[in-house]
Amino acid sequence: MDANGYSDPYVKCLKPDMGKKGKCKTQIKKRTLNPEFNEEFSFDIKHSELAKKTLDISVWDYDIGKSNDYIGCQLGITAKGERLKHWYECLKNKDKKIERWHTLLNEN
Repeated sequence: MDANGYSDPYVKCLKPDMGKKGKCKTQIKKRTLNPEFNEEFSFDIKHSELAKKTLDISVWDYDIGKSNDYIGCQLGITAKGERLKHWYECLKNKDKKIERWHTLLNEN
């Protein structure tokens, strides 16, 4: 949360082995502590290779004039708990959307 009591969150996706083609981000949701992101991104990858890959999905607070703040929720093979379960469910269900809510935590 910024000094004004709000945050300006956005989601960043990074697929490290794809260079610039593997980067994307959502629109910034201005002045909110309860963002909803209804945007889709797709990466061209074979399902058989997906379990060996990493997709890093993280939430950030946009700040003007200084570095953006990480505010939580990473999904991917390195995730833990419910986030890792979500990732495995995505791997098990080819060509099916798997939607879940995740609580954002400031882990710094």
